[in-house]
Amino acid sequence: MQRSAAGLSAGLRVSEAELIDRARSRDEAALREIMQANNRRLYRLARGILRSDSEAEDVVQETYVRAFTHLDGFKGESALSTWLSRIAINEALGRARSAKPHVELDSVPEEALEAQIIKFPVSPAGDPERTMAQREIQRVVERAIDELPDAFRMVFVARVMEGMNIEETADLLGVKPETVKTRLHRARTMLRENVEKEIGPVMMDAFPFAGWRCERLTEAVLKRLGIGG
Repeated sequence: MQRSAAGLSAGLRVSEAELIDRARSRDEAALREIMQANNRRLYRLARGILRSDSEAEDVVQETYVRAFTHLDGFKGESALSTWLSRIAINEALGRARSAKPHVELDSVPEEALEAQIIKFPVSPAGDPERTMAQREIQRVVERAIDELPDAFRMVFVARVMEGMNIEETADLLGVKPETVKTRLHRARTMLRENVEKEIGPVMMDAFPFAGWRCERLTEAVLKRLGIGG
């Protein structure tokens, strides 16, 4: 009897533990799989702190280099994605503190911080990540998210854009679940009503990190590790 497509897919799915073992041995396919599975989340989390595309990409690279050179330190007490996310957040916060010495994720200002408006790069010709129709809406959404205070923005990115649950978000950011709920509620109310109406259908496409950008970063990390061509 022929196995179903779902069965084949399940049979080919590599367990995280096996993937990590292969990565410890510098298996290129395993390293690629880990990076491609986590690139978007790490990028979004880093960008949520730094509000800079290029800085966020640098953080993601550093995260992988640090993680892959210290994989023996990963004890499996949390998911690999959570471990990588914490490394990325710590790296991004370190950079943010260097630029603004008093940046703290738990420090919530009374009023929204003055936002640095980021001009988002245009995707190259033929890049399927964004359509022209989506790009303008995404620009408005991304700018509105950038204008949120740091603590609210991080909760918003984790909960709404990455779809992490309350417990995961609380654990990742080192706050109580009740704090996550409160900050998410306040973050939503800070977004202008007309922008919020546009967020729904395109939110999962904001700050994309796939296609050529995902591949470029993956290649850069492998090159730094001395793996592959």
